[in-house]
Order: sequence, then structure tokens, then C-alpha cells
Amino acid sequence: MKKIFLFIMSFILLTFVSCNQIKQSSVEEETQATTISGTNITTEATTAETKYVSEFKNPLTGLSGYNENAVGKRPVAIMVNNIKDSLPQYGIEQADVIYEIPVEGGITRLMAVYADYTNVPDVCSIRSCRYYYPIISYGMDAIYCHWGRDTTIADETLKRLKIDNLDGAGGANGTLFFRDEERAKTFSSEHTGYLKGEALAEVIESFGYRTNLLEKNSSPMFKFNPEDKPVAPQGVVCMSANLPFSASYYSTFEYDSANKTYKKYHSGNAHIDSATGNQIEFTNVFALYTNISLRGVGALVDVELNGGDGYYISNGAAQQIKWYKDGEDEPIRITDLNGVEINVNAGKSFIGILDKACNVEIS
Repeated sequence: MKKIFLFIMSFILLTFVSCNQIKQSSVEEETQATTISGTNITTEATTAETKYVSEFKNPLTGLSGYNENAVGKRPVAIMVNNIKDSLPQYGIEQADVIYEIPVEGGITRLMAVYADYTNVPDVCSIRSCRYYYPIISYGMDAIYCHWGRDTTIADETLKRLKIDNLDGAGGANGTLFFRDEERAKTFSSEHTGYLKGEALAEVIESFGYRTNLLEKNSSPMFKFNPEDKPVAPQGVVCMSANLPFSASYYSTFEYDSANKTYKKYHSGNAHIDSATGNQIEFTNVFALYTNISLRGVGALVDVELNGGDGYYISNGAAQQIKWYKDGEDEPIRITDLNGVEINVNAGKSFIGILDKACNVEIS
């Protein structure tokens, strides 16, 4: 009986030691696995951190990953030279929305709009104000940036509407606006003015401008489709669209089916941002017809901003639309032909405003 007892005790002890060894071995393996896994986790966490996309959406593009600190803040609208002699520009690829509208002499000028005023790149070259641009900016509750202004209606518009603006020919010179010395080696002086993006937030604060959006401007720019579910507009197939602002200035958009964007061409040549070397491209292209006329022979241009017809182009299709702007302090709205506000795909937008005598070519 004693032998049986000793045998049982020996078996239990052996089993305990074996189990303990197995457990210790498992712990060591687990520790090793944890270490290896921990390395992987760290790597993955670093990668995930790099690729992290916030839940906040850019109000001008509908895309997630927006700066949390910029939520509810005013955008900035920046006047950009678009005359051929000034090309290439830089800083325009990062714009969320770009407007193109004719000015005098058949040329066009751009207004680049950035939702987050704390993350604007250096932008060049900056040009002067024409009255209809700040009215569009005003409707978006944006802070308007320019270098100079015409001394008649543009000056009157800025003062009458008390538009918060930063002028390279005024008080913001030398703090926000500078001359690009490298460009000055090959460009005329008027094509060298640039806005220093990293200085923008501080300059806005120094001017005492309000940074929070007005309540009426707090909604997104468009009714956006989910960003992972783009929808083709209800209309005709559109692989290419040409917006003829004048005989010598026209913007062409070629559809890239892989990226679901339209690559922009400036009067026959790829429209390039020289800072990145990339051709600028847009998810959405809007062509808005209106009445455009001269205020006098060889003088400034009048652009009606109350509304009209046009096209919404996205995802390989073009839809006829209507647009309206109910007041100077109201944003541009886009509807279908029945007056129902359309849904727009999430992404960057180009908005061209051209005379209704100019026929947009869709193919």
C-alpha cells in the first residue's frame, strides 16, 4: 500500500514538474510571441497612425480625415493669376475648390478655396481682386486674400460688404505676401507675388478677423454622396469636357477612369502645380452659364451671379443642372432641372463660370 502511495505521489510530482515546464515553455513562447507580435503591433500601429483618417469630414469636399481643430472654422479664398505668362502656379493642387471666371481681355483668373486656413500651402502667383470673386467668397463666409484691387467696383464691393480681406498691396504685405525671388529670375514682377501659407493663421489673428463660421454657413458646401460610393450623374457619358471661356482661354477635363477624376488642361496643356509636379484633377466639374459683359470698351467685366443653367460632371457622366445664388451673402446652390438640390460626389471641385453664349463641349 505504501509502495502504491509513493508511486502516486511520484507521478503527481512528475506531472506537476512536467506541466510547470510546459507552462514555463508556453510562457516563454507566449513572451516571445508577444514580443514578436508586439513588434508587429508597434509597426502596424505606426503605419495605422500614419494612415489614420479622422471621422471629421471636410465641409468643401465631403472627404474624411479633416483636421478636428478646423471644424466650424472659416475657409480662405485666394486669388491666383491664370494668365499664360504666369504659369505654372504653385499651391493650387491642395485647394479644395477652384473657381475660374473670365476677367478683362479674354483671360481668366482663379480663386482657390481652402477649408482649413491653418493648413494652406504657399500659393503663387497672387493677383488682384475683381468684384464678383469676393461676392462668391462672401457667400461662403471665407476670408478673402488678394494682391491689389481695381479702384472702382471691386474696392466699393469690399467696403460696402465689409468683407474680411488680406491684401498684398495693403497691410498684409511683408507678413503674409512676399515676392518669390527665385521666380523673379525668369518671371515679370507681377507674376512673382506669393502667399506664405504658414503665416496665414497668425496674420488672420493679428487682423482680429472672426475665425468661426456663421451659423448659416455651417452646413457642408454640397449634399455629398458617401465617399466610398460615388454616383454617376443622371445624364450623358462624359469622358471629356471643354469649357471655352474665350477664344484663347479654355479649360479641358479628361476623365481618368482608374482614379474617377478629371485631369485639367489649361488651353491645351496639362495644368501643373509646380510645387508637386502633378497635373491638377477634380472629382467634380461644374460649368455654370451666366451673362458676362463689358462695363465699357476695353474695361472691366460684369458677371451676373444670380443663377442660370449648366452642367454637373462627375464619374464619367454629365448632367444638366440649374444654379442659383439668392443673395450676396448666400452660397451658390446646385439643383436638377426640377429645382431639387442634387447630391454631389465627395472630392475636390472645379467651378467654371462662363458666358451662356459659350458652348461647353461634352464628349
